[in-house]
Amino acid sequence: MTRRNKEEYHRYDDIIDLPHPVSKTHPQMSLWDRAAQFAPFAALTGHGAAIRETARLTEEFVRPEEDSRECLDGKLSVLLEHMEEQPEVTVTFFRPDQRKEGGAYMSVSGRVRKVDTWKRTLVMEDGTAVPMEYVIAMEGEVFYDWETWL
Repeated sequence: MTRRNKEEYHRYDDIIDLPHPVSKTHPQMSLWDRAAQFAPFAALTGHGAAIRETARLTEEFVRPEEDSRECLDGKLSVLLEHMEEQPEVTVTFFRPDQRKEGGAYMSVSGRVRKVDTWKRTLVMEDGTAVPMEYVIAMEGEVFYDWETWL
């Protein structure tokens, strides 16, 4: 080692064993806050969420044909006749997306608690409200006699 290297190597020998200074006026910063100083900066806050929302797929609602609508109307009449029994059915319907064009097809199974003709919804036992205009299929034992009669 050269003399210069030795001097640089031992430059801080006089302070290396001194205790770490602690301020009497400022509180010590937590490790969490210190680490946050060196965290990457997100200049485009919300940009990732916007990209995910745009990439999320939705489907277009396809209105059932006239024959299917008549069949659903008949099933709704049967459902209304048997409401005291609170029949168990599976309803397939379209749920419009709240944020963008389109939506998703869903199925819900359970007992029908109420048919709200004013709001045009089927209210299921779990509280799910299914808009009748978006219903594309209804299945259940309550429709068995009606379907065989057709």
